[in-house]
Amino acid sequence: MVPSGLRLVHSFSHDNPAENSLTRVYFYIKDNKKKAEEMFIIQISDKTNPQALPMTAPPLKPYHEKRMYSKGKIKKGDLEIEYLTQLMAWNPDAKSLQPIVKKGITIPDHWALQGQFQFIYLGEHAVFIRYSKDTNSFGINVSKEGRDWEKGVFSGNEKKVYQVFEKNFIEMLNSIQIKN
Repeated sequence: MVPSGLRLVHSFSHDNPAENSLTRVYFYIKDNKKKAEEMFIIQISDKTNPQALPMTAPPLKPYHEKRMYSKGKIKKGDLEIEYLTQLMAWNPDAKSLQPIVKKGITIPDHWALQGQFQFIYLGEHAVFIRYSKDTNSFGINVSKEGRDWEKGVFSGNEKKVYQVFEKNFIEMLNSIQIKN
């Protein structure tokens, strides 16, 4: 179950010979008047060499240890899904976002909340998903200062927005159904 209003704006695939895999990437955006409010990026890697070792993925790490973040794992049968929620800054100059910018969508260069999750399926497929939402799109006035999002002072509207985002993100995780 993904947030409503998202639309596919770009996709591509690339070969990873060193990892014996092919990765497909899909960018979904929800915008308001051509300004991004939410981004949903799915990366699916499939093993291309049956004789290669099972796929692996490094653990998720926060961008900044001082800022509020949550990390955990959810079990779904034999599948273990690792997740991370955190504050991050959208960077409209990032190389990976240029295809979106070229389509006329503005990506604000300010704070967004981001949830990431990943899992390996049967050693043959790796799934990595990033969902981010502009902190200004919650309808609550929040700080533009990173220090107000640090663990020791984290409170007020920043805490409310983070809790709403995290709750919705965990619901998204819990809705995952893997079908053969």
